Amino acid sequence: MTYLLIPLDDAIVFPTVTATLPIDVGDEDRVFLIPRRDGEFGRVGVVAEVIERGHSRRGGPVATVVGLHRGLAGAAQAGESDGDALRVEVQEIRDGHPGDEHTQELAREYRAVVEEILELRGDDGRIAAFLRSVEEPGALADTSGLSPDIPNDQKLRLLETVDVSERLRIAVELQRERLAELQVRSRIRDDVESGAQKQQRDYFLRKQMESIRKELGEDETSLIEEYERKIAEAEMPETIAEQAEKELRRLERQGEQSPESSMIRSYLDWLIAVPWSKRSEERLDPVHTREVLDSDHAGLDDVKRRITEFVAVRKLRQERGVEEDSRANGTILTLVGPPGTGKTSIGESIARSLGREFVRISLGGLHDEAEIRGHRRTYIGALPGRIVRALRDAKTMNPVILFDEVDKVGADWRGDPSAALLEVLDPAQNHSFRDHYLDVEVDLSEVVFIATANLVDTIPAPLLDRMEIIAFDGYTTEEKLAIAKGYLLPRQLKRNGLKQDEVEIGDDVVRSVVSEYTREAGVRQLERELGKLLRGAATKIASGESEEKIEIGIDAVRETLGRQRFFQESVERTAIPGVSTGLAVTGTGGDVLFIEATAMEGDKGLVLTGQLGDVMKESARIALSYVRSHSEELGIDAGGFQREFHLHVPAGAIPKDGPSAGTAMTTALVSLLSGRPVKHTVGMTGEVTLQGRVLPIGGLKQKVLAAHAAGLTEVILPERNRGDLDEVPEEVREQMTFHPVMSIDEVLGQALEPVESRADVAAMS
Repeated sequence: MTYLLIPLDDAIVFPTVTATLPIDVGDEDRVFLIPRRDGEFGRVGVVAEVIERGHSRRGGPVATVVGLHRGLAGAAQAGESDGDALRVEVQEIRDGHPGDEHTQELAREYRAVVEEILELRGDDGRIAAFLRSVEEPGALADTSGLSPDIPNDQKLRLLETVDVSERLRIAVELQRERLAELQVRSRIRDDVESGAQKQQRDYFLRKQMESIRKELGEDETSLIEEYERKIAEAEMPETIAEQAEKELRRLERQGEQSPESSMIRSYLDWLIAVPWSKRSEERLDPVHTREVLDSDHAGLDDVKRRITEFVAVRKLRQERGVEEDSRANGTILTLVGPPGTGKTSIGESIARSLGREFVRISLGGLHDEAEIRGHRRTYIGALPGRIVRALRDAKTMNPVILFDEVDKVGADWRGDPSAALLEVLDPAQNHSFRDHYLDVEVDLSEVVFIATANLVDTIPAPLLDRMEIIAFDGYTTEEKLAIAKGYLLPRQLKRNGLKQDEVEIGDDVVRSVVSEYTREAGVRQLERELGKLLRGAATKIASGESEEKIEIGIDAVRETLGRQRFFQESVERTAIPGVSTGLAVTGTGGDVLFIEATAMEGDKGLVLTGQLGDVMKESARIALSYVRSHSEELGIDAGGFQREFHLHVPAGAIPKDGPSAGTAMTTALVSLLSGRPVKHTVGMTGEVTLQGRVLPIGGLKQKVLAAHAAGLTEVILPERNRGDLDEVPEEVREQMTFHPVMSIDEVLGQALEPVESRADVAAMS
């Protein structure tokens, strides 16, 4: 056979060996690799198959080849040379299958010598397993060519030996030389270790010094004895106690003056700090849990019911003997809702109702995976992760751990903390969680994990798969009033040094603060405003301006809090055709958006402003396309479209996105072109298709609460969201009218003012 000749100056490839070499093989499938020394080619080479071609980082050619069999090079073929490339006729040499006793004896001797070498070098078993898999005597002898300790001239000698028995004899000779060298090194090392060791002498001297100090009364107990006592008191599991004893013996050998002793002591301190044997006595009583939740929080009935169910299920599992299967009961409650709605405080209430300790771990802005798993002890200043630190702080192995702001976990070159959290939160894995610093298994299966987030969309999908979402949609005005009276005012009175009988705030005043000075789903801003009012009263009492009970009225509110900040402006905003009221959900809860449309002379087109996202921009284009294509049905003059349209969503500094503004945008355009204003009492939400169908949306409860807070009395919603109205508080449902619709025609019928009432609307505006 004729093959492309590839000379190798620095490497020797044997049959069955795969190698990546800086060679140019062109389009050849098989090449002939032959060693070259001092410009002279070897006598025997290897026919190799090309399995991959590529280029190095510097741009040179690289090929991956696998040796097939030996070959003897003949003369170059006439006319085949092309520059540096040369093709030669190759006589293929294949190993036979000698079965004589001498060859078999050489093979056994070779295996025995190599096994002794591996034992001296400390092989992990992989090379020995590979050696056992080689059965052919010739291939067995070629494995010597893989050893980096054998020089290339000896490898070349091995390659050029065609006779299998002779090749095996040479391989045994080479390996025996390696074995003799390793044995000499081993004897030298043993001689050095068997000599007088300074470290051992230091150890005995330190023990003698310790005894002398005891006799002098300078030291009652030694450091080692103190650690032994602490390890015994910690009641660690057997495997962990063995690890602690092992490290303690290392500390004993190293001595207190060794640089490594401080690292060992820190490690032992952390092992002892983990409360391996301590557990809180759990109280699983659904009735008690509901009582605690009701006493700590107003409203949130859906949330309280789910938590009560969670406790009831744990109680039944414990009573009926299925607690051993707790790994399969991995419900990770995740409280999702706007800020200030009580997610973190609910976690504290759950811990109090269960009789467990509570630890909060903030994950907002976390980027380093080591914060969860810990740092390895090889690093300076290494520490365990936050999970182990939380167990230390709780002083029990079964606390309630709250992962706060789990939707704000980041990832960069330091790792992905959310991936580390998977092992923590997965009940099938967390019974054997391994912290990098402790490097022992920590059982987290008894911990109750709770997570909080503002938005579901930003929680990593694998993490979300292990969670059960409990939505916090915000509070109604009446619920905020109850929270203010039952929780916020008493807390602010205490913080401002006031007594209950010194200040009085009426319900009407609190309602005014809620509706005129706050626009939030939670109650944080409300508490801040109430704090301002009470600080004003505290100033009057402290300065002696008032000695009687202070009644805070609406005048005091205006004086302290300033002018009214939020208005129910839907009447004024929608009195002009071209303005509609949409409902949206943001990271802080529901909100009301006014969609404004106008037209002007200019190029036919659509201008969008208000910092809209891609989805809202698409909704605007769909709305305009629908109105144009159905102008005749809508009673709109087709000539009105020969203008430029402008859609604007005010508060342009705030990014907005989402599909639920389609109905509001379509209604605004129809209102503009038909001259019919939108009813000032109506808010709407829904996605619109080009055929005019209204598709369902999410976050209906938050949107309805925002509409109610803004003074709207009617809400237009998709028909397929009708079932979501059950989540809306009953008091809100009674005060509002809902219009489930399936098409944009129904939306326009409910949203636009009747034709005959235009004059009345104009007069009102």
